[in-house]
Amino acid sequence: MNYHCKNLNLKALTAVFMLLIESLLTAQSQKPINVIFMIGDGMGVSQVTSAFYFGEGKPNFQNFKFVGLSETSSTSDRITDSAAGATALSTGKKTYKRAIGVDKDSLAIPTILEQLQDKGYKTGLVSLTSLTHATPAAYYAHIKDRDWHEDIALDFIKSDVDFAAAGGLKFFNKRKDQKNLLNDLLKKQYRIDTVSLSKPVIGKRNLYLLAEDELPNKIQGRKDFLPEATQTALDYFSAEKKPFFLMVEGSFIDWGGHATNAEMMVKEVLDFDKTIGVVMEFIKKNPNTLLVVTADHETGGASIGKFMEKDTATGKKKEVKDKVQVNFIDNQHTAALVPVFAMGKGQELFSGVYPNNTIYHKLVEALKKSGVAVK
Repeated sequence: MNYHCKNLNLKALTAVFMLLIESLLTAQSQKPINVIFMIGDGMGVSQVTSAFYFGEGKPNFQNFKFVGLSETSSTSDRITDSAAGATALSTGKKTYKRAIGVDKDSLAIPTILEQLQDKGYKTGLVSLTSLTHATPAAYYAHIKDRDWHEDIALDFIKSDVDFAAAGGLKFFNKRKDQKNLLNDLLKKQYRIDTVSLSKPVIGKRNLYLLAEDELPNKIQGRKDFLPEATQTALDYFSAEKKPFFLMVEGSFIDWGGHATNAEMMVKEVLDFDKTIGVVMEFIKKNPNTLLVVTADHETGGASIGKFMEKDTATGKKKEVKDKVQVNFIDNQHTAALVPVFAMGKGQELFSGVYPNNTIYHKLVEALKKSGVAVK
């Protein structure tokens, strides 16, 4: 009888232990995920391809196992701009060209950044352009036209973004209305640096406005601002010990296309790829993170084609078989599908071919699986 009771006790303890393990595993799987969303402005498939031919070694793009394609049209035009493109990504709704965080009827719609703030997330933005430029603005502002930079800056005051690194200082302190918005930000417990990418202060919001408008491009001598600012943001969020949403924009891939400047485009793609590498290292140490990399549209109709040079003997052009070159159709945006790459928690959701606003809904689904319900 005593032996039988001991057996029952052992079985009961085993059952309790198994329930405890199951509970712990469930709790771990329900831990809110970090989301890092990277936008290569103007980055189509050919721009990504350039990293394979012009970079040194294996590009970080090659490490993705889950890849999709996104269609980028706006409600007003088949060929979108960065404002409508970024708004579709940030809100899940397509809208008209030039719109920032508003729908096709110019009504404000919540962004993923704002929705996650309501769930206790820390939030951040990194860009090479002005903080008030179309792509970063589409995550915190609700403005009818992308060129209303001073109005967008006012929306940033209300946004409570925890970390931001970009240009655009003049829209905060050299305004037509004579207001110095930096004073308003100081009252909201921002620590502001307009000189360097210094170490952030934990427990405060940190804002870096390091150029009057946009930062220099790579040809103009920009160093490693994008990977370094991204690493600084990740260090800050790690110290804050809360789930976070971070948007990082590789802005000048687009500008290289507009300038039909192959060297500029390639250098900006390689800089963006290097920044992806920084994020991938973070994911190795923080697996409860989802990385999504995509573009708002393609710029320039870029292609990677034959490298032709003049034959000194005949004067005719001939193909150099071990080289390629970048060619552009024109200097405008195109309707080309753009790639979507995903890594980490929920990565499998991003395979396939779909409209750009669908990416938002896939993010929402990934967040729901981690216990974060976004409406």
